[in-house]
Amino acid sequence: MLQRLYARTIALAAGPNAIWALVAVAFAESSCFPIPPDILLIPMMLARPRDAWRLAALCTIASVTGGLVGYAIGYFVFDAIGRPLLQFYHAMGSYDALKAAFDRWGVWIIIAKGMTPIPYKLVTITCGVVHFDLWAFVGASIVSRSLRFFLLAAILRRFGAAAREFIERRLTLVTTLFAAALVGGFLALRYL
Repeated sequence: MLQRLYARTIALAAGPNAIWALVAVAFAESSCFPIPPDILLIPMMLARPRDAWRLAALCTIASVTGGLVGYAIGYFVFDAIGRPLLQFYHAMGSYDALKAAFDRWGVWIIIAKGMTPIPYKLVTITCGVVHFDLWAFVGASIVSRSLRFFLLAAILRRFGAAAREFIERRLTLVTTLFAAALVGGFLALRYL
């Protein structure tokens, strides 16, 4: 079953609508969608190794643009919903500590978290919640998302055939490791 799903994803990645799907997923993942764009980006880069740089650029642009929507959600919705909830649970101290951390280390937090499997929407929404400087947010988002997607492009461009062979031979291992990294990202966010 996993092999069939992989074959279908590779076929979609090589298909005529793949780029639009990638852009939509990268945009939505930065504000509301739970699945990272890597699910499409990696197979697309494997299916079209010559387009790896262009795909990384499109994914970066869509992700940063979607991040602005996530920022807006945090910025405009927090006072109406988030603040009353924090006050009800007497957790404003946690909010104040988070704001202080972003005031001091915000750019580095965005860069570090934007390169990990931790869902990027959590970073974008949080930046809006704490009213982090919009231009610093955009700049740090461009850096972090570019590093993530262009590093992936460089690795897959350099080791594309070998990477594809490795993935196809060890598909269960690769998907298990990816799922573990994704769950680990959620757990790290929860407990750190």
